Amino acid sequence: MLKVDGVFAGGGIKAFSFVGVMRALSQRNIEFERLAGTSAGSIVASLIKAGYTSEEISHIFDQLDLKELLDTTNDQWIFRFYRWIRLYRSLGIYKGNNLVEWMDHLLKQKGISTFGDLPPGSLKMVASDVTNGEILVIPDDLPKYGIIPETFPVAQGIRMSCGLPFFFEPYRLIDNKGKESLIVDGGVLSNFPMWLFMKEAKTKLTRPVLGFRLTPPANKIQAREANNAFTLLQAMFDTMRNAHDQRYISKTHAKNIVFIPVNDISTTQFSISEKDKNELMEIGEKSTLKFLKNWTY
Repeated sequence: MLKVDGVFAGGGIKAFSFVGVMRALSQRNIEFERLAGTSAGSIVASLIKAGYTSEEISHIFDQLDLKELLDTTNDQWIFRFYRWIRLYRSLGIYKGNNLVEWMDHLLKQKGISTFGDLPPGSLKMVASDVTNGEILVIPDDLPKYGIIPETFPVAQGIRMSCGLPFFFEPYRLIDNKGKESLIVDGGVLSNFPMWLFMKEAKTKLTRPVLGFRLTPPANKIQAREANNAFTLLQAMFDTMRNAHDQRYISKTHAKNIVFIPVNDISTTQFSISEKDKNELMEIGEKSTLKFLKNWTY
């Protein structure tokens, strides 16, 4: 049995491919010791660290109705009008309460509620503090807000990391002095936080660090076109999400990264079909098995 540290990138609905990743790792008898993730990657990392097996995670995602994670109303016409009002007033279409409840239920099934229920330093997730303009590593940075990390709910940390701007409302983190900070998706500042473990690996002998990124390698990514205001904004957002992390994907680090080419699926395609779900899982499994054939550590 090989023990490794793992880092899962963000990618929204594309994270179904991580189910295939887990299947492949199980076949090769590879287990995780420490885990880190951004956005959807924080969901997968948390489930693994809570003790869910690859088979259990596969079952969870296979049975998941993604629309149940969104706060909706029965009257869809009213909802379409109402959500734009919410976007203006609350800075997001959905509250994210259903996501928190879903994750909290799953974690408690394994006896996990707060970060204090996990081994120290074994789970990290990234969010973006737009009020203070900095990356927020959960639970490491919580003391800066006067919060004791061991008492903070893991599901709330996931909610912060998964707060896709304008899609979910920003998470309002209140410190011990009553000051409010708006927290959004970690992918805004670091969508692939492999740096969390790689810095440490430079200074002392540690376990191998495996990263899982939902994109082709940099030399196979097509150049972005920006020929109007919308495409320029999209290109700017993609650059913000990836530029920081790209610095850590040198030739040395790239040999420990599984690149999963899933660019055809939208991050927020919550109406994804069963066929697309299965295709994503298959891509994740095949990409990981192919990587492991030649991986040395």
